[in-house]
Amino acid sequence: MAQLGCPVQFVVPLCLFELAAELLHFASENLGRFAGLVAAASLVVDYVLTVAVSISSGVANLASAWPVLGHHQVLLCATAIILLTWLNLRGVRESAAVVAFPIFVFIATTTGMIALGLWHIATGDSTPPPPPELVASHPVNWVLFLRAFAGGCAALTGIECVSNGVQAFKDPAPVRARITLALLGLILAVFFLGITFLARYYAIVPRLHAETVLSQVGRQVFGTSVLYYVLQVSTLVILLLAANTSFAGFPRIASLLAKDGFLPRQLYNLGDRLVFANGIALLGGVSVLLVILFRGSTHALIPLYAVGVFISFTLAQAGLVRRWLAQRPRGWLFSIAGNGLGALGTGVVVVVVAAAKFTHGAWIVIVALFLLIRMFYRIRLHYQQTAAQLTLEGFEPAVRKSETVLVVPVASLHRGAVLAMDYARSLESSIRAVHVVTDEQSWRSLRERWAQWEPGIPLIGLPSPYRSLTQPIVDYVKAQRKRYGMVTVMIPEFVVAHWWEHLLHNQSAIALDLALRRLRGVAIVHYPYQLEE
Repeated sequence: MAQLGCPVQFVVPLCLFELAAELLHFASENLGRFAGLVAAASLVVDYVLTVAVSISSGVANLASAWPVLGHHQVLLCATAIILLTWLNLRGVRESAAVVAFPIFVFIATTTGMIALGLWHIATGDSTPPPPPELVASHPVNWVLFLRAFAGGCAALTGIECVSNGVQAFKDPAPVRARITLALLGLILAVFFLGITFLARYYAIVPRLHAETVLSQVGRQVFGTSVLYYVLQVSTLVILLLAANTSFAGFPRIASLLAKDGFLPRQLYNLGDRLVFANGIALLGGVSVLLVILFRGSTHALIPLYAVGVFISFTLAQAGLVRRWLAQRPRGWLFSIAGNGLGALGTGVVVVVVAAAKFTHGAWIVIVALFLLIRMFYRIRLHYQQTAAQLTLEGFEPAVRKSETVLVVPVASLHRGAVLAMDYARSLESSIRAVHVVTDEQSWRSLRERWAQWEPGIPLIGLPSPYRSLTQPIVDYVKAQRKRYGMVTVMIPEFVVAHWWEHLLHNQSAIALDLALRRLRGVAIVHYPYQLEE
């Protein structure tokens, strides 16, 4: 249905993947950690694709109503994602009334379009145009059938979220949830069959980078009346709401993975507005990159969409089958039959979609899943190795030498350098001021001024035949480290008043800091001298 430009799978803003924790729990607990990570990688991919597909489809519907916007599709997609990212970073959440209104408008308008179109056909008020001359690029065979099946599977994602939101219904919640799920299935069937029938009657076919099928059907039925524009705008709004569900789900699944050490720990922390700001920003950035790479084309993104979500559903239901086999509660045979049939069905979908859409982009998802899982393990290994090297268990501190030395690199003598030396004297009595000699005349001038301002601290010249400002200091610090138990390097630096003024200086302090960080037994202290405006 997404190829038709009709977001049936987003009829309810249902927290599209808020089953994430349950999916990971069942897959990990019953099938092992690897299966859980496969499910997690699948969900991560689909969160990103939900944003990219929803936004690109919504912009395509907007551009269908106002064709002049079609030339700026990528810019509009990126702008919409950035806006959603900013709103979620601000902690803005839509209310139930705000969510429900455009959905009801879309359902009413689309139902009216199908009913009115069928009425025109039944009464003879509408005559179909001559069918377009089409040349089949592939023979009509089982491969073409599988591709059509794979394309239609994307319309099925989304309605399953009712099962995760049962607690949000009024009593009797299970009964109301079943009714809601049945209504969604009915809406899906009516929209799918109705729009497909009207598109076939009016000889409408999808065209790359052209008006969506839903827009073409709407023009045939409504003309260019207000109802046509209501249809297009309501479609855009609910697609934006569908994309927004990922901004609630992706940070949560990223936080779960970060808590277990499979993603950077920054994704686990809540921001100042009680949102997972790092996860939200990451999702927005990757989604923008994706729409830029695929030029905001829904047709190019759709083949990537259905693979990941059906993988996670297959693993979750397979995990439930194993759970029923192990626990054998009352009615376990019926549960095994239901979940086994579900796992088989979604598993077949995965195989068909991956095979039929492999050359159309499904291979990208498969490669992305492999890379994500590998990244999960690498991050986990890093945290484990870091913890092993930082633990105090079995740790015996080496015998420390009592004498230490403080090395202060001095590029030139100025007010900040003098204040830095005053601070150095308050920390350590054994001080070595060093200067990298790249020009003999400047070196002689510095020694004369140094003798006047800092007579009690020796100034050591470090020759640099290749004019390197960092390596001579690193070599000197290494030599001092062998002699003393600990070396402290204090780097004087002045801080400019405006950010752009940093571009006017060579930032040698940063380069020296990076070079010294890898040396054991070396502490680095920065002494800032703030410049006024």
